[in-house]
Amino acid sequence: MNLVTSRDNPLVKELRRLSQDSTAYRKSGRVWLEGDNLCRALLTRGHLPEQAVFAQSAWDQADPQLTKASQKNTVLPDALFREISGLESASTMGFVWTIPNAADNADDIQNGVPTVFLDCIQDAGNVGSILRSAGAFGFTQVLARKGTAALWSPKVLRAAMGAHFGLHLVEGVGPEQLADLQIAWLSTSSHQGPFLHTLLAEAKLPMPCAWLMGHEGQGVSAALAERAAVHVRIAQPGGEESLNVASAAAICLHASATCHLA
Repeated sequence: MNLVTSRDNPLVKELRRLSQDSTAYRKSGRVWLEGDNLCRALLTRGHLPEQAVFAQSAWDQADPQLTKASQKNTVLPDALFREISGLESASTMGFVWTIPNAADNADDIQNGVPTVFLDCIQDAGNVGSILRSAGAFGFTQVLARKGTAALWSPKVLRAAMGAHFGLHLVEGVGPEQLADLQIAWLSTSSHQGPFLHTLLAEAKLPMPCAWLMGHEGQGVSAALAERAAVHVRIAQPGGEESLNVASAAAICLHASATCHLA
């Protein structure tokens, strides 16, 4: 165990950047996973952190599963831990983890796998919720267009509740780079195409497939919508004009995942 008390310690400075700057991970390739739930989710997926960091008050009674997860354990005074925390109510421990293939680009896109494409979705909570739904319903790859909230930002990490660790994530993907995916593309629409529940009842949803999910206000861009083989409407008997994009994504991904189940 290494006790650190200085605000100027290099690790403390890095943790502050990672917890408070949504794109700091793009330079370092590392993320700060704060809190028991995220850390355990990482371990459950078979990953190990580079370093574990604990508040002094938590160290003596910490779960051995967490203290033995890394060969490097650092302890900070509680006040210093609160300073680097990105949470309103600070946790008492966290992991530093290097993202596998952190330099991923469009050359690393996987062909033929269930995919979600995020078209400039800007709210971190929405992005995290969609990642969580993707993981739950077997969509193993999420591609993000430039303008989408940073996939590994602290807010997205918290909203996704550990889904990141089971997904293949690629940022900065342009519409022109989707042509070689060799998979059926589906897009939600408020005014054209069959209703989702009809396709589900007739088992006409392709799987694997890729769903296009669009900007909160503007929806899927015209250039991307043209690439969709099918445009799908979600019935809204309650009369609302549209669904939140994260809610729409959950409905669509669930329908695809269950369409061909016996």
